[in-house]
Amino acid sequence: MPPPAYNAIIAAPGFALGVRCTAEEILAIEYLPAQPEQPADCPLAAEAVRQLRAYLNDPATAFGLPLRPSGTTFQRRVWAEIETIPPGQVRSYGEVAKRLHNAPRAVGQACGANPFPLVVPCHRVVASGGGLGGFAGQTGGFLIDVKRWLLQHENSLPR
Repeated sequence: MPPPAYNAIIAAPGFALGVRCTAEEILAIEYLPAQPEQPADCPLAAEAVRQLRAYLNDPATAFGLPLRPSGTTFQRRVWAEIETIPPGQVRSYGEVAKRLHNAPRAVGQACGANPFPLVVPCHRVVASGGGLGGFAGQTGGFLIDVKRWLLQHENSLPR
């Protein structure tokens, strides 16, 4: 029997979060369609679930998870910039791009490649015209609904 696809799955309002990890590092956190929870199968997955649940209860929760280094140098720069956006605030792709001396499209692509959503809060990056923009590499479907919910949860939905 193959191992489960996730080390844990946590239910959230209208979606779920799948956690992949080793004993020492988080490999990925993925948005999933709503589904039943799967209990953590190791201590790090249990800690990730604890912190994700804390965020779902209080969006000001700070994360402290060991994330496996991944991505290109540019993606890591974008993710580091995004981590500075506090809950309740948003930045446009253009604002992030300007700070990094790059193009908004490149910032959007880096956001779409983010393996650690919520911990690296790409949902706080929105379109410059006040729209939501894309999310997790998508421009429609359930992932945009997840982005909308996250921004409402943080009281930062663009007008």
